Amino acid sequence: VLTATIDPASIAAATTAEQTFTVNGLKAGDLVFVIKPTVTAGIGIVNSRVSAANTLAIQFVNATAAAVDPPAETYLVLAVRPETTRTTFDP
Repeated sequence: VLTATIDPASIAAATTAEQTFTVNGLKAGDLVFVIKPTVTAGIGIVNSRVSAANTLAIQFVNATAAAVDPPAETYLVLAVRPETTRTTFDP
């Protein structure tokens, strides 16, 4: 579990936007789960991924009719690093 101070840019009304942030220690292929510590009305996280080494990409949604600028906060990031990956499920 990592912590990262994240300051998202303003998100336009009724849209989604992916933004990237530096989070040291992440590697391409890591699975990430991101927790925003507070509620910002109309704002949600719809996807997160590691887009490059040390780079966390978060896709935010703004479900309101006006632009929203979420505050800078310390997010929790759960990173999972698979030992191997497969193309099929073999229980």
